[in-house]
Amino acid sequence: MSELAERFETHDPGEKLVAEKIRCDACPVMCYIADGRTGACDRYGNVGGRIVRMDPLTILDHAAETGAAIVPFVAEGEAWDGELVNTGRRFVTAIGAGTTYPDYKPAPFIVSQEVEGVDLVTVVTEGIFSYCGVKVKIDTDRHIGPETAIVRSQGEAIGHVTTGEYGSQMLSLGGVHHLTGGSKAEGRATCDALLNLCNRKPVELAIDGGATITVEAGKPPVIDGKQEHRMRVGCGSATIGMFATQWRGLVDEVVVVDDHITGVVSEHQAGKVLGWQDTGIKIIGRRSTPGRYFKVSEPGLGWGGTSISDPLSILGEWNAKKGARPGLSLLMVSTTGEQFAYYELDDELKPVQKPFPERLQKSVGLIEDNCEPALCTVLFIGGAGGSLRAGVTENPVNLTRSVQGLTTYVTVGGAPVYVWPGGGITLMVDVTRVPEGAFGYVPTPALVAPIEFTLRRDDYIRLGGYEAEIRSVDDIVAKGGEYFNSRRGTGAAVSNPWPPLAQLRRAASNETG
Repeated sequence: MSELAERFETHDPGEKLVAEKIRCDACPVMCYIADGRTGACDRYGNVGGRIVRMDPLTILDHAAETGAAIVPFVAEGEAWDGELVNTGRRFVTAIGAGTTYPDYKPAPFIVSQEVEGVDLVTVVTEGIFSYCGVKVKIDTDRHIGPETAIVRSQGEAIGHVTTGEYGSQMLSLGGVHHLTGGSKAEGRATCDALLNLCNRKPVELAIDGGATITVEAGKPPVIDGKQEHRMRVGCGSATIGMFATQWRGLVDEVVVVDDHITGVVSEHQAGKVLGWQDTGIKIIGRRSTPGRYFKVSEPGLGWGGTSISDPLSILGEWNAKKGARPGLSLLMVSTTGEQFAYYELDDELKPVQKPFPERLQKSVGLIEDNCEPALCTVLFIGGAGGSLRAGVTENPVNLTRSVQGLTTYVTVGGAPVYVWPGGGITLMVDVTRVPEGAFGYVPTPALVAPIEFTLRRDDYIRLGGYEAEIRSVDDIVAKGGEYFNSRRGTGAAVSNPWPPLAQLRRAASNETG
C-alpha cells in the first residue's frame, strides 16, 4: 500500500472531537488534529493549539540566476533579511499560501506591487482541484499500447492512451471520473500517481495490452525495463527527404522502416528529383503516394516502432524488368538510426546481408545526430472554476471573463500557463517550470495546486475584488498570513518570465491589439 493510501486508511473524518484536538477547515475532509500532529494531507498541522500550514510560503526572486534557495526560512515574528531578495523582482507565489476553503473568504494573500509605475495586484491561493489530470508526452517510437487502452497504476485504471503524435506517444491521466467516479481504490491510486507526476517523481504505469512504462517529468522514459535514448528524426518519408542527398552515389536503394510511413528513396519524390534509378523493389504494405507506404507491420518494439526484427520481411520479390539486378546495393535503416543493415542482391535477386560499409556510416550517424533526446513531458491540466474564484472577487464570473479577455495573467507557482479558449478557466502548465514540491493533495481525493492571478489594481477593483485585503509584499514577508507558516525566498527558474512584468506587457498588447 502506498504512503498516500495508508493516510486514507488511517484517517477518520468522522472522529469525535476530544479536548486536545482542533478542527482544520482547510479542505472538505475537516480533520481533527492533535497537538504536534498533521492532518491526513500532511499540509496542515496543530502547532500549539492553532492550525498551521506546514510548508513555507514561497517567494520567488527573479534576480537570481540559479533557482537555488537564497535565504533561510523565516518563521512568524522573525525579521526578514531582505538584502538578497529585495530587488523589485519578487513574486509571492501560492506555494504554501493555503486555500480559500470554505470559499466564503478572500484568498490567503492579495499582494500589491508597483511595476514600472503601474500598481499590480496578484491574488494568491492554493486551489483544490477535483477536475484535474495530467497529459503525458513520451518521446519514443516504441509501441506502448493501442489507442484508448487503459493505463493503470497500482493495478487501478487512472487514464488511457490517446492519439500518437510525431515521434511521441501520449497519455491522458486523471480527471474527475477517475478521482471521484470510481472505487475508493481507483481514486486513491489516481491521486497518488498524479501527485507524484506533478512533483517530478517517477511513476510506473502499466498499459492494458501494451507496455510497462516508468514516467518522470524531464527524464527519459523506461519502457519494459529499457531506457529510451532518442526520439525519431521523422517518419520514413521525412527521413528520405532529409538525407537522400547523403546517400546519392553511395547506395542503389534505401528503405527507411517506420511504423507509420515507410520510405523508399528510388520511388520517393526526393529520389526522383535527384535522378535516382528504379530498382524493381517491392514493399509489402499499403502504398500511399510514391515512395511512401503505410502498415508495413503492426506496431511494436522492433525496427522503427514496428513489430519486425528482420527488415527483409517487408520486402516482396524484386522485379528485374523494373531495374533489379545482381549486385544491387540496399540500405535498410530505422527512423532513429539505431537499427541498420546493408544488403546486396545475389544472382537470384535475393538480398544477402553484407558487412556494413564504411561509406554509409556517416549517413547513419547523421540520422542519430538529428534525433532529439527522449524525454517525458508532464503537463498539469486543471479547471480553475467553481468557488475558487470567490476568493478573488465577490462576483466570480468576472474573474473568468477577465482571464478570457487577457486582462488577468494566470500562473502556477510563478510559471506561465496555457489557458484553453472557450468557457471557464481550463489551464495547462509544464510541471518542470514549477518549483519542486509545489503540488499537494487532499484525501477527498483531489490535487492541490498553487494558482496566481495578476492584474492591474484598478481592474481588480472593477472586478469586485477585495480591496481591503490588499497588502504589500514587504508586509506579507514580515507578518505572514492566517496559517502562521514561515516564508522562504528561492530563485525563480530562469526560463520563466517575471509575472508582473509579463502581465504589463500582455495588457499593453491587448490594449493596442
